[in-house]
Amino acid sequence: MDTSTEEISTQDGVADAYLTRLDDQPHPGVLLIMDAFGLRPTIDEMADRIAADGYVVLAPNVFYRAGRSPVLPLPDLTDPEQRTSFFQSLRPLIEQLTPERLAADGGAYLDFLVQVASPGPVAITGYCMGVQIGWWIAAAHPDRVAALAGFHPGRLVTDDADSPHRSAAGVKAELYFGFADQDPSMTAEQIATLERSLDEAGAHYRAEVYEGARHGYTMADGPAYDEAARARHFRELRALLERTLG
Repeated sequence: MDTSTEEISTQDGVADAYLTRLDDQPHPGVLLIMDAFGLRPTIDEMADRIAADGYVVLAPNVFYRAGRSPVLPLPDLTDPEQRTSFFQSLRPLIEQLTPERLAADGGAYLDFLVQVASPGPVAITGYCMGVQIGWWIAAAHPDRVAALAGFHPGRLVTDDADSPHRSAAGVKAELYFGFADQDPSMTAEQIATLERSLDEAGAHYRAEVYEGARHGYTMADGPAYDEAARARHFRELRALLERTLG
């Protein structure tokens, strides 16, 4: 794989990003949006695997306003206490990512991909928190995003006025969701609410619950890692990319 660390100019600074591709030939672009635990080897590995199918994959550090990766020292994510403490320290960074900021950041990420990938719309794949981020980017740039895949997403349905599900009509991309089973951040009731919103918006989507898989099932460095569910995620993502990017 041809990999590099890139710097992307945004309205608020410079975002470091992991870029991976098979070669220097033009390939469709994929924007990979990390989970809350940031850019790290398991994210690089996933990006490489997607790129190996013939895509240019860009994984930006969405917390760049707080510094380059690693923004905070990464603990042992398999240790429940360390993981919980680390996530609490990330909350202020997550709260900074308003829909308006994400729309602007997303435009910068997409502009960068246009320069290194083949012409045309791109796809987004997001994980955990990254699904919300991908949603807001897709909503802000509907003509530039052909597909959005979200795996073990959380908080797509809340009581907030700016809950993502309330803007379903603005997302024109083909959608795929692989929900985690018994996920407190995205319950069966919340999934049903999201599906109603998508149906009312006339969205092109498919939503599945991965039975027995926990929140974070794709992440090989976390306690919820599920090899079978991760493999299923790659199959579904590959099919979506083939349909929408060719």
